[in-house]
Amino acid sequence: MELIIAIVSICIFIALLSFSILKIWLPGYMVREMEQYQNKLLERQFEEIDNTYREMRGWRHDYKNHMQVLKIYVENRQWENARDYIVQMNEDLESIDHVIKTGNIMADAIVNSKVSLAKKKDIKLDVTAKIPKEIPMTDVEFCVVFGNIMDNAIEACEKLASKENKFIRVYIGVFKKQFYMFVSNSTDQKKRTKKYLSMKGEGHGFGLQRIDKIIHDKNGYLNRQNEPGVFATEIMLPYI
Repeated sequence: MELIIAIVSICIFIALLSFSILKIWLPGYMVREMEQYQNKLLERQFEEIDNTYREMRGWRHDYKNHMQVLKIYVENRQWENARDYIVQMNEDLESIDHVIKTGNIMADAIVNSKVSLAKKKDIKLDVTAKIPKEIPMTDVEFCVVFGNIMDNAIEACEKLASKENKFIRVYIGVFKKQFYMFVSNSTDQKKRTKKYLSMKGEGHGFGLQRIDKIIHDKNGYLNRQNEPGVFATEIMLPYI
């Protein structure tokens, strides 16, 4: 878990460095809009890291107390109580130990940070991710693409009144010898024509723009669909 947090922190640093370089040649109004977008992105990343850290730290803090309780049960030969307590401990640990191992360390970092944030917001998750060590995009590009897709999915779920209707499904892997990513989520938004614009208001569509540019530059396939109550993003990138 500490490794995942460290990697996400490095990703944030790279994003900051990239933005500093862009400021040199971007027009003033675009710099201001990029600053707003960058600040929002960093706030989310720090929230995710802090949430994961607090959960694991809290369980470790309680560990000694758990051991004391078990010791008392064992000393008094209360085997059934000890067994039940261990079962409860395991269930509690599983509720926070949501580490997903995709096979790619960098992908593990960003996938788990988004999963942690979604679970904190009571969103049902179904995640399948088998990611090769070598993928047709850089680590930073993967962070941008998957991170923005998940941020939009989480935001859409938050707008739903009923907790039971909130869900995000993720599949990442290799399909027909291409890198494949599919994310669907519940939503109350209506279908947009021509382009799926950001629902965050004017000046906040940089996430979608960056996704579009990355996929276009790599000769990839990008498809966004909006069925009643469900929004989906599908991406395929060829291995060069």
